[in-house]
Parts: sequence; structure tokens; C-alpha cells
Amino acid sequence: MEPKIGIVVCGFSGNRQFVSNPYIQSVRYAKGLPLILPLVRSDRIINEYVSLCDGFLFCGGGDITPLLFGQGPQKGNGKTDITVDLFHIRLMKQVLTSEKPILAVCRGMQILNVACGGTIWQDLSLIPGSVLDHMQQTPTRSEVSHRIRVDRSSALSRYIGTALYVNSFHHQAVNEPGTGVSVCARAQDGTTEAIELPSHPFAIGVQWHPECMYRTSPEMRTLFHEFIAHSLINRCPPGHTNS
Repeated sequence: MEPKIGIVVCGFSGNRQFVSNPYIQSVRYAKGLPLILPLVRSDRIINEYVSLCDGFLFCGGGDITPLLFGQGPQKGNGKTDITVDLFHIRLMKQVLTSEKPILAVCRGMQILNVACGGTIWQDLSLIPGSVLDHMQQTPTRSEVSHRIRVDRSSALSRYIGTALYVNSFHHQAVNEPGTGVSVCARAQDGTTEAIELPSHPFAIGVQWHPECMYRTSPEMRTLFHEFIAHSLINRCPPGHTNS
């Protein structure tokens, strides 16, 4: 049976909660069963989500309310929704406690870091020195924008290698890593491009959008397949071996 992957709702568009289709497609193509998890304010239902799903995909979206990582708003900070932020952080903390697999994309990576007590650059213009433009302007989101280097000792490097080109659609980035969080990839300008929790069975955050590169990039397909494979192992009862 396919592992159940909770795809956490990206946010609101008017009165509608939404998840972009490439997330759903990538989970399905990688042999997972996609389940969309809408925003709720109930701790009981959040616990039900954690019990129900075998792995969790935290998606991209808007900016995170700065107060939630101990800062006031600074120049360049965009639109925020504290209700969405609190739901994402509460759910992330529960999933981390469960040790179930996590793949966190773009904003999702930042949520992972904040849930662990880390901070975010509210705008890349606030980073000292020369910084690349990380908000690419291309006809399709599958096109690549810049190069990254991945730490050879990281789990991520086993899945995607140590150097590759990625797409880029963000104006914020991880600043101070949270407790237990390791920076495992950086862009040419030093911007954090991926994080992981070495003590966790599978908790990886990437700043780019692998779901948009699934069809064009073998590395992104491998990343999703590894995420699903770890979720499949997670769902198997003790003593059961998958064929």
C-alpha cells in the first residue's frame, strides 16, 4: 500500500485554502498517496493528522510573521497571515516529535527552522554583502536560476549530489539555524539553500521548488522518491518487510 503523504495547505486565496498542483503530482508520481491537510485550530485534529499520515510535505507560500521568530517587521517584509503561520508551526512541531519524514519546500523550510527556534532574513536585501536576485523571472518554474553546493557529509548529498542548478522564487532565507538544524547547502552568494536535522530519520528543507523540476531533473525525482521511500518504511508495522 502507498504511504499516505500529508500535503500541508499553502495558505488562503480569498476564502479558499489551496495547494499548488505540482506538489500533488510529485507525490503521486513518486508513488505516494497525497492527502491535503487543511488549516484547523484544533490540537486534537492536528494530532489526528500526525497519526493518519506517514510523511509530511510542507509547501511554499507567503512570508512568516516576524514576531514568531522574535523580531519586529523590517524593510522588505511581505504579506503575512499569523493564523496560517501558527498552524504550520504547531503542526511542524508535532510532526518533529513523531519523527515521521518531512520534506519542507521554500516557506516550508523556513517554517521548519522557526519551529526549531531559528530565525529568518525578512528580505535578502538585509544580508550584508552582494546577494543574488533569488526571484527568477522565467516563462516556466521548471527553469533553473543559479548553482548550489551541498555539504558532502549531509544526507541530502546522497540524494541529489554535491553541486547542481536549481530554480529560485524567494526573497527571504534562513538566518540563524534552529536547535538541531544543520545548514547543508548554500548558493554562490552564501545564502542558505537547504537544511536538515541530522538526528531525525528524514527531515530536509530546501529553498528551491523541487516539485516544479520533477519532470526535468533526475535529482529532484530522487529527492521525492527518497522522501516517499522513508515514509513507506515509517508506515510498515514492526517485523513487516516490503516486497
